[in-house]
Amino acid sequence: MHEENLNFKRRQLSVSLLGLSALGLCSTGSAQGFDEGIDYRVLRQAVATASPDKIEVLEFFWYGCPHCKSFEGPLASWKASLAKDIVFRKVHVPFREETHQRLFYSLESMGLADKLASKVFEAIHVQRKPLISLDDQKAFAKANGIDPVRFEKAWMSFSVQSQMKRANALMQAYRIDGVPQLAVNGRYVTSPAMVGGHHQRALAVVDYLVARERKAS
Repeated sequence: MHEENLNFKRRQLSVSLLGLSALGLCSTGSAQGFDEGIDYRVLRQAVATASPDKIEVLEFFWYGCPHCKSFEGPLASWKASLAKDIVFRKVHVPFREETHQRLFYSLESMGLADKLASKVFEAIHVQRKPLISLDDQKAFAKANGIDPVRFEKAWMSFSVQSQMKRANALMQAYRIDGVPQLAVNGRYVTSPAMVGGHHQRALAVVDYLVARERKAS
């Protein structure tokens, strides 16, 4: 009789643990279910941020990346409710076509990068327009109400070249080898790929790391 009761209690415990696991409340790692080395990595050497009085979050991305395109929607929703102590910036990496990086920083210099992000992704991935050459990018700019002469001036500017160099330096400092990846306050890196391809979980990891930085400050 005692053995039957013990087995019953064991079954109850097993069911309870399974239920907790399904809810994401049972973890061998942190209480939030996020584990260093699995869901995020800690940089060996911290990277100086551009906004030391705030918590900086960076997204490393590439216009030509289909995963970056699919991540754009969830990321935009997340950005819409950022706390005042967080500053967010996108960093375009120079993967494959450096001209995509130049396109981004040209649009950013004109204050249009966020507004036209979805249209750039749409042109490249849906309309199959690679937007690699300057002429193709000028045609895209004109189709979206931008003076092609103004666009080319930005494209050739020293300011855009400097932004590209800074982006490349950040990519090396954070050891970015794929996109999209998210960096938190010069100390942590996570990505949808690290958390099984789940966009919302990746953003939840960012929120968790932001909260850690708040406590540490």
